[in-house]
Amino acid sequence: MLDNNKVLSALYEVPDPKSGSNIIDTDRVRNLRVKDNTVYFELIVSNLDTGVRAELNFACQNAVKTIYPDADVHIHMTVDKTEATTLRPIPHIKNIVAVASGKGGVGKSTITANLARAFKSMGLRVGILDADLYGPSMPIMFGMEGQRPEIQKVMGKPKIVPLETDEGIHLMSIGFVVEPDQAVVLRGPRLSGVIKQFVNETLWPELDILVVDLPPGTGDIQLTLVQTVPVTGALLVTTPQQVAIADALKAANMFRLKNINVPMLGVIENMSWFSPAETPDRRYYIFGQGGGQKLAESVETEVLGQVPLVIEIRESGDQVVKIDANWYTEDGYFGVLAKNTLKTLERRNQELRPTQIVQVNN
Repeated sequence: MLDNNKVLSALYEVPDPKSGSNIIDTDRVRNLRVKDNTVYFELIVSNLDTGVRAELNFACQNAVKTIYPDADVHIHMTVDKTEATTLRPIPHIKNIVAVASGKGGVGKSTITANLARAFKSMGLRVGILDADLYGPSMPIMFGMEGQRPEIQKVMGKPKIVPLETDEGIHLMSIGFVVEPDQAVVLRGPRLSGVIKQFVNETLWPELDILVVDLPPGTGDIQLTLVQTVPVTGALLVTTPQQVAIADALKAANMFRLKNINVPMLGVIENMSWFSPAETPDRRYYIFGQGGGQKLAESVETEVLGQVPLVIEIRESGDQVVKIDANWYTEDGYFGVLAKNTLKTLERRNQELRPTQIVQVNN
């Protein structure tokens, strides 16, 4: 007699052609049953090319035959049009959070890096996708300039293995592909191709949160992202000044378009004030006050936290100087941001339907 659990364990060893994870976790195997000497199951192949489907079929056959050489394996490959549009490309990533701003220079990448660190300090499995292809900052911020990702074959197809920081954050950036001083000159289709490759051809591990550092503006990269993955929600980063708020509002309104409809998780106000080291209790509001709250009200969301302008944060980005660990505690600036983001993320997942991959007519 065949053992259903042993068959399931064997299929756990078969990698998913899209994600590199196993086909059980990605929900490709359904209605598995064993009777006498026969194994039956459905194999969901809606988003796979014909050749890959055949390879996956053979891989499943071989996996079962390894433990039960004489078994009859009946696999029904299922193609469902509705499944093809809703099947998540990286189902083992629970939440995809886009960090956006309309304007450059507001510290969006700094917020992304330190928010990810705060998530990691809370025990979450975290990754960063550096989608700012023209100005990739993450290799510098994590002291990983010059490092290169490995390539691993899955079902005969080359896949990128993201790098892992000293803190255990999984990271992919075009900065790991080009030389540090090399200008990235890409037009729309090529930009889109790189983003899709970083999603569909990268072996992301199981993650609780993938934080996506977007470039400023509302261009090809933003549209490609929402057309490639179901973005759980977006965070807006702004400084308090009016010119930053005006541009961030445009970025927010892109996500709020009816045919995009990515929920706003909240606003993060960066460089909210400056306190000299010798008088830390004094606050100088260099860029004004209340801008983050004004933006949050305009897009019907909330301010998740404020981060002051301090030298320590700037140094952490330029020289990989570790910020005081207290900043990541429950009461620290980045700890508060992470805690509030998780709260609004949990509320979003409870109250709203999962985000769908966007169908956009160019």
